[in-house]
Amino acid sequence: MGNRKKGLTFTASLVLRISLILALFLSLSFVASAAEGADLKVSVLRYEPVPAEIGEYVSVWVKVENLGYAKADDLSIKMVPDYPFSVDSSENALVNVGILTPDNAAVHEYRLYTDSAAKQGTGTFEVWYQEESDGTWFKKEFELRVGSDSFDSKGTIQLVGEPVKEPEVFMPGDEGTISFTLKNSATDYTITIDDEQYDTNARIQSASLEGTEGIKVTTGTYYGNGVIGPGESIGLTYNIEVANGTPDGTYYLDFSIVGSSHSYNSNWRIPIKVDSSSVRVIPSKPLAFENGEGTLEFDVANIHPNALSSVSVKLEAEGIEFSPSEYFIGSMDSDELFTIEINAKAVSKDITFPLDLVITADYRNGLNEHTEEITTRQLQNHVVETGGGSGIYLVVILLVVAGAGIYYFYRKNKDKKVKE
Repeated sequence: MGNRKKGLTFTASLVLRISLILALFLSLSFVASAAEGADLKVSVLRYEPVPAEIGEYVSVWVKVENLGYAKADDLSIKMVPDYPFSVDSSENALVNVGILTPDNAAVHEYRLYTDSAAKQGTGTFEVWYQEESDGTWFKKEFELRVGSDSFDSKGTIQLVGEPVKEPEVFMPGDEGTISFTLKNSATDYTITIDDEQYDTNARIQSASLEGTEGIKVTTGTYYGNGVIGPGESIGLTYNIEVANGTPDGTYYLDFSIVGSSHSYNSNWRIPIKVDSSSVRVIPSKPLAFENGEGTLEFDVANIHPNALSSVSVKLEAEGIEFSPSEYFIGSMDSDELFTIEINAKAVSKDITFPLDLVITADYRNGLNEHTEEITTRQLQNHVVETGGGSGIYLVVILLVVAGAGIYYFYRKNKDKKVKE
């Protein structure tokens, strides 16, 4: 019987070891196979001219990077455009790059024709790519801006003043707007250059605002319709979103316009500030009750760089009733300080002190509502005699003094009568 148990134990141990070896082998095989493929990234470096002119060719530079740990053995890329674009020659659509080793990139220039009947706006094309011949094709879509013909107008568009941001300084998670005023800087209706007269109207063929990491522009490109006369201006507004968790700092958005011709194009870098600082609530006297009730006092400060609105403070503690339940302050300028008082009392005699006092603030930055737990403090309670006992003692003392006085006068009068 004992030998049989030993045999079973040995068999079980052998099976377990074989299973472990197979699992390790499969795991190593999976890791090896995962490292075999290249990690390819396709992007468009640039295209010229910007925008692509209707009825003309546009050059597009496509970049393929190998970000993996293994080489691509037989890389091929293929241009697959949609209307209004077409490849200059079908033979030029497919390009065999060959071997692409890790941390290297290949760049190829394509020439696309923009149909003469195209409309102003955007057009798309796809770039297909495969790591090896007869392999799987992957694809990625890109957009090109399509513009109209150049104009001979000589008016120049300028950005007037600073862009107006609402809110002025964003917090992580905020949504808001940024507005631009564009003006035709010309003062006369015509200008003469080399004995030839030109009008000074200006055109905005397109105006776009591009986001950056953590900041997204949700308003599309503006396409102008008509002209802007000398001294006239136009306002453009874009909606933007700041992602949650965006670090504090200054970020730059690219604001670009295409004017009457390519020589009148403009680009500006627009700073956007993100600052997570907000409301600070600081006790201005000790957080303590006397016999289960008292008045709590706080200094409320706005340390955000711009004004906040609808500021209110709320206190919470188990078994404690606050009045008011929420203290509404309203608008607060940057660095403004406001002192508040809130009455509080325990609703039961069975409460054990100290208690956790949670301080919460609500406020708005622009149209964005925020609720923030500012801090948690300790609420103490001091037991003090109510003063009833001391009053009785005082009455007794007064009675004793009065009695002693009466007795003194009584004895004095008695002694006087005896002498008489």
